[in-house]
Amino acid sequence: MNDAVLRVEGLRVLYDHPVGEVRAVDDVSFSLRPHERFGLAGESGSGKSTMALAILRLIRPPGRIDGGDVWLDDTRLSSLSDDAMRKLRLAGIALVPQGSMNALNPVLRIRAQIADALGDHGTLLSRRETDAHVRDLLGHVGLPPDVADMYPHELSGGMKQRACIAIAICLRPKVIIADEPTSALDVVVQRQVMATLARVQEELGAAVVLVGHDMGLMAQFVDRLGVMYAGRLVEVAPIGEIITSPKHPYTQMLIASLPSLERKGMMQGIPGLAPLLRDLPPGCAFHPRCPLAVARCRAERPELRAVAAGAQAACHLA
Repeated sequence: MNDAVLRVEGLRVLYDHPVGEVRAVDDVSFSLRPHERFGLAGESGSGKSTMALAILRLIRPPGRIDGGDVWLDDTRLSSLSDDAMRKLRLAGIALVPQGSMNALNPVLRIRAQIADALGDHGTLLSRRETDAHVRDLLGHVGLPPDVADMYPHELSGGMKQRACIAIAICLRPKVIIADEPTSALDVVVQRQVMATLARVQEELGAAVVLVGHDMGLMAQFVDRLGVMYAGRLVEVAPIGEIITSPKHPYTQMLIASLPSLERKGMMQGIPGLAPLLRDLPPGCAFHPRCPLAVARCRAERPELRAVAAGAQAACHLA
């Protein structure tokens, strides 16, 4: 896609393990258009958060990026030095991390943390300019000016998450990666945080990659969704099509597990457990849990391919 602001091409991430290499992200490719909201969904351990960290080149030993490329506009991120990549984070591509309490420095006031982010990227402002900029950023995310003088422990969970969003947008990045930004928040606060993220995205004209496992949240926020299983993308399609006509059996079962006003009674889950990444079954990794699996599924791994206009699925039966 030539007009993509972010392109991920054949990305692979390995973790060294006593029994051998564990492939946490396996040959994943997708692109993101300007202003687009793209979701990455799947069960815990499917590789979603590893993918987010790999895009930002934040994988640390025993993990390593084993192949593939990530492009931000015309910049190939793997070709950048560590210092150049550090400067690109926040300025070009920013992360809203999972777990805001762990992301914020507990001994620095919010003003100092925003000022550090600006200064680390060469934006040197006077005290008055810094105060004005911090006040403006906090206003963008719906926080009152006095939050600037507070420590993280003095903020509620939702306020801490919005403070993380303020830091992420302080240099007006083109791409925002939000890694489960509403985990551990109650439903009302989740809605407030997602409304904040949507508003600042529109104000910046940025694109967003939303990582999570809440399909209901994805349905309300993203334009397109990529579903991951065992380190691979198994389906990519516009969110409306995935919700109404999912092509991959795993996606179908994820959608079926959503609570519904029409369906009353017992919740429907997905049988079995996700496989260990160090011991994947042959063929399609989902076949031991798939009610539709045939002999070919057990022997031959399906590749992600076009199955409808704008939709891809990695399933022999799609």
